[in-house]
Amino acid sequence: MSETNPTSISLSEIEMAASRLSGIAMRTPLLESAVLNERTGGRILLKAETLQRTGTFKFRGAYNTISQLSNDARARGILAWSSGNHAQGVAAAASLLSTPATIVMPADAPSIKIANTRALGADIVLYDRYSESREDIGTKLADQNDLTIIPPYDDPGVIAGQGTVGLEISQQCQELGCTPDALLVNCGGGGLTAGCAIAMSARQPGCEIYTVEPTGFDDMARSLATGGRQSNPPGAKSICDALLSPTPGALTFPIAHELSSGGFHVSDASVRAAIRFAFTSLKLIVEPGGAVSLAAVLDGTFDATAKTVCITLSGGNIGAEMLSEILLEKD
Repeated sequence: MSETNPTSISLSEIEMAASRLSGIAMRTPLLESAVLNERTGGRILLKAETLQRTGTFKFRGAYNTISQLSNDARARGILAWSSGNHAQGVAAAASLLSTPATIVMPADAPSIKIANTRALGADIVLYDRYSESREDIGTKLADQNDLTIIPPYDDPGVIAGQGTVGLEISQQCQELGCTPDALLVNCGGGGLTAGCAIAMSARQPGCEIYTVEPTGFDDMARSLATGGRQSNPPGAKSICDALLSPTPGALTFPIAHELSSGGFHVSDASVRAAIRFAFTSLKLIVEPGGAVSLAAVLDGTFDATAKTVCITLSGGNIGAEMLSEILLEKD
């Protein structure tokens, strides 16, 4: 894994993002479970972004980006497209910064994410993810109303904000007196992956970075393996609604390719089992997209034996009906 950062996004920008977020975003805990360690044969440290504002790391990138807009741009308003977690992060950040927000969301997004986004004061525009383009809809609305687009992952400010997760993980490992062998990052478009890779490659250069995605949506893993951006096959489906980006970002992929060591994918069945484990053994509520890295260490996709492994629990926004259904299943 190279320590060279192939973009203009530097560690100092992530550190400046951390300063902007200080006292605004939570410094989420890095948790350890004896049960999980025994189950995996390694030392597993869980970055619980499920406890972040809006229940996801997405608030970090949204606030970092919107807070840097001019007063005029914030007054005109911002627009974002998202299946739900970026939507909530943008809506919460916009509310704190007195900025009008319009969010383009798929009509089949989890109802809890739509309701939470609306409750935060955002105007919501629904679309059919299988027949319409959220980018086309959002760009047209932004042009018509002179709104600033806040991308879900392919933006320097967003990447720097998400990178504060990796910065905190590095700091917390130092506080624990441990050196991580690997970091597993839940990956959709790659904003969290890119930001964490920049921070960790600088602060923990011996730590290998791996992406984890749902089976059928492993575009980042295939892109890392081939050296070029790959797309997912049409018609693929997964319960991991937060991670269903069609292809890695134009900005995020080069960073991931330069600084990470590869990628893995896990089945929906493994994700469901990980959600049950998190609830029963960790006492944490984790959404499907937030549980893929946990699934990877639990089902052996990633062998954690005799390793210190940090993993991201990137979101906890799961509806009561789905959670109840999953908890009632048997492993």
